[in-house]
Amino acid sequence: MTRKRGSGAPSQRQLRVGEALRHALADVLARGELRDPELAGLQVTVTEVRVSPDLRAATAFVVPFGGGDAAALAKALNRACAFFRMRLADAVELRVAPTVHFAPDLSFDKAERIERLLHDPSVVRDLKKDADTKKGGDDA
Repeated sequence: MTRKRGSGAPSQRQLRVGEALRHALADVLARGELRDPELAGLQVTVTEVRVSPDLRAATAFVVPFGGGDAAALAKALNRACAFFRMRLADAVELRVAPTVHFAPDLSFDKAERIERLLHDPSVVRDLKKDADTKKGGDDA
């Protein structure tokens, strides 16, 4: 069964290549071969790599290990995108080495915001009221 174009969901190949690129980027960053003084000694977490359907472009989502300014980190890593493309060409066997673009991973910030909202006293009160109503409705 073939996947329709434009369905929005990534193919298995995109997911597999994205994961291979994530591991390769993590290895390159762990080795500390970057000459940029802004990136020297900085530990980076690559949370996800999304690959285009033609496998020629990739977006790597990054956060600084231990917290920090993810936007500044992504900007600094984007300056070295040619270096990363060269390293990825050596590490991952693909017909064409993808162009890598770095973006800050905002999913942790969104999760923290949702967690704060769920612990808000008014939300906790409403959730408790809904749970009590359901318990009372089950007995009848």
